[in-house]
Amino acid sequence: MAAPKKKLYLRTFGCQMNVADSQLMAQVLAPEYELTPDPEEADLYLINTCAIRKKSEHKVLSLLGSLRALKRRRPHLIVGVGGCVAQQEGERLLAAVPHLDLVFGTHGVWRLPELVRQARGRRTVDVDLREGYAPLRREWPAGVIQGYVTIMQGCDNFCTFCVVPYVRGREVSRPPAEIEAEVRDFLAAGGKEITLLGQNVNSYGRGLPEPVTFRQLLDRLAALPGLARLRFATSHPKDLSEDLIAAFGELPPLCEHLHLPAQSGSDRILTAMNRGYTRKEYLEKVARLRRACPGIALSTDLIVGFPGETEADFEATLELVREAGFEAAFSFKYSPRPRTRAADFPDQVPEEVKSDRLARLQALLGDLTLAAHRWLVGRVGEVLVEGESKRGGELSGRLRTNQVVNFAGPRHLVGKLAQVEITEAYAHSLKGRWVREA
Repeated sequence: MAAPKKKLYLRTFGCQMNVADSQLMAQVLAPEYELTPDPEEADLYLINTCAIRKKSEHKVLSLLGSLRALKRRRPHLIVGVGGCVAQQEGERLLAAVPHLDLVFGTHGVWRLPELVRQARGRRTVDVDLREGYAPLRREWPAGVIQGYVTIMQGCDNFCTFCVVPYVRGREVSRPPAEIEAEVRDFLAAGGKEITLLGQNVNSYGRGLPEPVTFRQLLDRLAALPGLARLRFATSHPKDLSEDLIAAFGELPPLCEHLHLPAQSGSDRILTAMNRGYTRKEYLEKVARLRRACPGIALSTDLIVGFPGETEADFEATLELVREAGFEAAFSFKYSPRPRTRAADFPDQVPEEVKSDRLARLQALLGDLTLAAHRWLVGRVGEVLVEGESKRGGELSGRLRTNQVVNFAGPRHLVGKLAQVEITEAYAHSLKGRWVREA
């Protein structure tokens, strides 16, 4: 009779790539550990971290502080921190948190079983950025609905505000055959929607033995039988090619939604950020996207208070938002990150100015999102039903354009496509009426 498995509690901060990494952590540890929703019964407590903003780091450090009492109650508990903060801080993190047993970087997921074994005997740090991917294929549970597939790691752009190249390394693409095999496994398990992940998916394929573009990868995956929906994140505007723009009107599984980070509407600030495009070039690509796919929904990332940003620069960002007509956006105050060039730039913007600008930007973005939601009222759209709504009592899913829809309907719809009439619009979601299965 096999010994019972130990318990793993896994806490994830950050982006979709971190979510995918956490799923892989659970997979590589599965021979010895099973997931638990209760940290009080954990034998291994792992935190997967994000270093994009200082606020994310503070959340991690606060959580680690709160685990001191849990460690006293469960002396055998192994506490580990992985991901971007771990990659950035390394030995410093171990020194700062006495009850921390393990620190492993963004390329340490594949070595995690060995590292956990080491941590049982001594405090362990592994932040080695090794190139390439270990030959680990994602295992999909039966009945999976949505999945993330990482197609590349790292970034070569070195935006002056961004820590990603330093904590995830340089760009390395996975061979297309590996990606296709993983997606085929996902479809065989009953999956409907795949999201391809990378720091800059638009530059996928560079450096592979056989040249391949991201559009060619999309063509290959879109042809797989049974794939209902295909998404990807994140795109860099400077690498958004004409054939990729055309894909939104040519590949049926490719959802009518694109996240295209603008970061600023000021050419002066875009140059200081090392973004590689101008305001005009960005808006021209937005116009071409809307011509290729008239129903496309666009979302973006925006930073306020970048060093040297004037009121005129900020007003240019507001104007870009109005011209582009984003359906949704993530907006943040600039946060200096270690090793990035912008952290040493002169003319750092005062915190109170950043806060004021962020509030004004978010008010505009909120108006645009609500207007986009209200435009959908009365229309019938295809919803992939993911499960119960957060408040319970209703089903919840997303339109192809990525808006959340909550509606009443039978439980057998979970995991299926449904036609839903939009009846009400809210700031962050939509309410609908089930019409029929798609």
